[in-house]
Amino acid sequence: MDLTEDQIERYSRHILLQDVGLEGQEKILNARVLIVGAGGLGAPAAMYLAAAGVGHIGIVDADVVDLSNLQRQIIHFTKDVGQPKVESAKEKMLAINPDVEVTTYHEFMDSSNAKKIIEPWDFVIDGTDNFPVKFLINDACVMLGKAFSHGGILRFRGQTFTHVPGSACYRCFFKEPPPAGAVPTCSQAGVLGAIAGMLGTIQAAEALKYILGVGELLTNRLLTFDAKTMNFRTIKVKRRPNCEICGEHPTIDHLIDYEQTACDLH
Repeated sequence: MDLTEDQIERYSRHILLQDVGLEGQEKILNARVLIVGAGGLGAPAAMYLAAAGVGHIGIVDADVVDLSNLQRQIIHFTKDVGQPKVESAKEKMLAINPDVEVTTYHEFMDSSNAKKIIEPWDFVIDGTDNFPVKFLINDACVMLGKAFSHGGILRFRGQTFTHVPGSACYRCFFKEPPPAGAVPTCSQAGVLGAIAGMLGTIQAAEALKYILGVGELLTNRLLTFDAKTMNFRTIKVKRRPNCEICGEHPTIDHLIDYEQTACDLH
């Protein structure tokens, strides 16, 4: 595609980068990224990907904006309370960049629709806050050969990794969900609002790096941080040959709807 003068000005700080340039910005404008969850992680990820010019962005969320969301879900404003999160998010994404196309899915993701929703996209950002959907996203992406970024936050802590076909998946890190009630939810334990911004922007950066084919993705590595001490740690994790979904002889051949719900951080 040929960038317009306005687009060259809008994306000039990208174009100046040796690793991006005009060709890289064109890749971004042609990319398709799906964000599952328009909450704490999805909000900053959506804003930065829209600002970057990702040509087509999908956003999945069945909830409406609640007043308690506004402490961390910065894509939603006070006037949006009571509105579907996907519509609130779409409004802000188009406001910051009318170049982008936004597809909304105002529905719950489960085993009946996960593959259909995920299949058209190049990269998936997991911005959910519960184990069942995290395992669902992982399994669907592995089955479909899709790259994705995992993210989880709780209290002052965050964790993230990136999966591409052939690298460690979520089940290589965590075989199955913990017992119900073993991990508190964000509504029970709380979360520092800025933590969501820290992790969501890391996920957005991973998506852009994947689109551009530059740098080193967080594959086979779990990045964790504690904002109380600002200690960041990277833990190397190998793909398990006997992984139930991405291993040499996978035993999971269908998507599973797990029952328990909890924020994803130990």
